[in-house]
Amino acid sequence: MKSLFGSQDLWEIVNDGYTEPTPDQERGYNQNQKEALRVTRRRDKKVLFQLYQTLDEVTFERIVEATSVKQAWDTLSIIFKGEEKVKRIRLQQLRREFKVATMKETENIFNYFSRILVIVNQLKRNGEKIDDVRVVEKILRSLTLRFEHIIVAIEEANDVDTLSINALMGKLQVHEQKKQNKIEVANTEQILQSKVEAKDQKGKDQGQSQAFRDASSNIRGGGNNYRGHG
Repeated sequence: MKSLFGSQDLWEIVNDGYTEPTPDQERGYNQNQKEALRVTRRRDKKVLFQLYQTLDEVTFERIVEATSVKQAWDTLSIIFKGEEKVKRIRLQQLRREFKVATMKETENIFNYFSRILVIVNQLKRNGEKIDDVRVVEKILRSLTLRFEHIIVAIEEANDVDTLSINALMGKLQVHEQKKQNKIEVANTEQILQSKVEAKDQKGKDQGQSQAFRDASSNIRGGGNNYRGHG
């Protein structure tokens, strides 16, 4: 903003302002003084109008009562200093969130990356300079143990300094999917094995039941024969 007004030779009136004379003082001005005052007032209103154009509705309402551009500028300076303090506090909070964030055991790669990138984008919006290398290093340090092997492979390949966030996400998702496929195959094999064992057990149970029935029948038959001989 200072550069904009400076390029138009208007910064002096923004920064220093001018003294508005009382009606009695103005009546005592000569023609040259009146012309100079008229030019100054016109410049002041011009800059004030330009300043209004750069503001959102909420900020505009906070300076709408200003009668000169210097008064408006001084009010904005106070507002922005307060906002800068709020921004610094918010930055400190976001930096802590970024530092302590770790992947949860129940999270997948997509969800964890999404959570980290929300923090990263908020940091950037609040003025923090943060590049891909810093984010990549953070993610690699905070993954769960199930990614230990792929982390070692990436670090040994010296990919960390050149790896983009999206590329890292792709590598980790491939690794995650492979592990998930192995788990699904193992689960399927376990289910099939359980079914086979259950079927075998059912066959054994049926065989035992039949043997028991046969034995019972023989006992009853033997008893009848014994009574017949008597």
